[in-house]
Amino acid sequence: MEPALAELKGRLGEIVDLGRTQTLLHWDLEVCMPPAGADSRALQLATLSSVIHERSTDDRIGELLDELEPYAASLDPDSDDACLLRVARRDWEKARRVPTALMAELAETQARSYEAWVRAREDDDFASFRPWLERMLELRLRYAECFAPYDDPYDVLLDDYDEGLTTEHVRAVFDALAPELVALVAEHASDEDDPWRGPFPIPLQERLARELLEAMGVRWDEFRLDLAVHPFATSLGPGDIRLTSRYTEDDVLSLFTALHEGGHGLVEWGSSPTLDRTPLAGCRSSTLHESQSRLWENVVGRSLPFWRWFYPRLQEAFPTQLGGVSLEAFHRAINRARRSHIRVDADETTYGLHVVLRFELEQELVHGRLAVREVPDAWNTRFEELLGIPVPDDRHGVLQDAHWSGGSFGYFPTYLLGSVVSVQIWERAKAALGDVEEQIERGELGELHAWLRENLYALGSKFPPLETIERVVGGPIDPQPYLAYLREKLGALAAA
Repeated sequence: MEPALAELKGRLGEIVDLGRTQTLLHWDLEVCMPPAGADSRALQLATLSSVIHERSTDDRIGELLDELEPYAASLDPDSDDACLLRVARRDWEKARRVPTALMAELAETQARSYEAWVRAREDDDFASFRPWLERMLELRLRYAECFAPYDDPYDVLLDDYDEGLTTEHVRAVFDALAPELVALVAEHASDEDDPWRGPFPIPLQERLARELLEAMGVRWDEFRLDLAVHPFATSLGPGDIRLTSRYTEDDVLSLFTALHEGGHGLVEWGSSPTLDRTPLAGCRSSTLHESQSRLWENVVGRSLPFWRWFYPRLQEAFPTQLGGVSLEAFHRAINRARRSHIRVDADETTYGLHVVLRFELEQELVHGRLAVREVPDAWNTRFEELLGIPVPDDRHGVLQDAHWSGGSFGYFPTYLLGSVVSVQIWERAKAALGDVEEQIERGELGELHAWLRENLYALGSKFPPLETIERVVGGPIDPQPYLAYLREKLGALAAA
């Protein structure tokens, strides 16, 4: 069995290497590439996607997996090799259902569509982006058809982000959350002005963002922090984690962006070295990934203990803007429910409604009940129904997110699922560490990071996401702890 296993691992390692090269091209497209390079980059990505897909569907991988079945049956199901063989089999069988030409077409169109979205967002011009969105939707529906028969085409798209996740799973959680979130917003939303006034110079914001990332555990010999139109994080290998952010002089919300993307980066960085150059390296679950970005950004990063530690440093950096603003006033401002237009800048309570909106629109697009030309009006109407404020323009509405430009239908629900799971994981961490909030108040984030790394990050993608959640939190995705967390936080703010 050893020669077959070694050959399989060698082939899978080469596929991982090619995939990371493709990721590098995408990172460069969104961070460094001159806009005029979009056409050549699209062709490069299409070519590379074809090569990766052809290698991923090679008959020889199936032969090796068949040869290794007796070995797999003899293993502890939790062992690295047993998990590798399960995931490799699933990936191979799934990839073989999709034509290489379709994967290449998707890759090429995604690159062109992203650049069209950047221009459309800047110009507040949905009409120029509409043909690209129509094309991406068509391609993703063609992709879903490769897996027919199915119960729901949206299940196929969800499965790309979380193995085994279904529309039924999402609806069960969202149906419990949405009315409660609407009620919490109605009860607690405030239109009061922020207690600070800018400008907040961007170089100082970046310096503070780097300080926070370092406190989380980031090392600059293995991480980068750059600018992007839409912030994201990605991994090119165990020692090459790329974070991005964006800044405005109007506020210091970039600090929460840094915590969010830093959480993503720590997940990839913490993957066990034994899993590298295999399909198990890093976390392939968007829900689990988002649970960590939301845990660091919100559960930790918006907590009072956190700001008891870091607020003096913030005041020191911006004495004119924040010197007269009390800790309590600042903490209230960053946590209160407030109706606003931009998802990535939203408070925790209204954030979930931003996601519910996108999930509902994606359902209607995928099932043909909503045409792309109708999306802006549908967005604006439902946004006002959910959040209670009108949408001033498409830049603050349907054009604000990059996801649909890449055909990432099915990703948005994982943001809210991740928020739910973040609280479940936090409760486990608190029970295990005892004085974690006292540690945070001292600026000591190392024990929390270490616990998360040992109990979650190191697992990589060994197990299906829903199983991993069961292992870490002791049960399924449960929205009730998240709702209790929001009620407690908002109640404390109201009583202060």
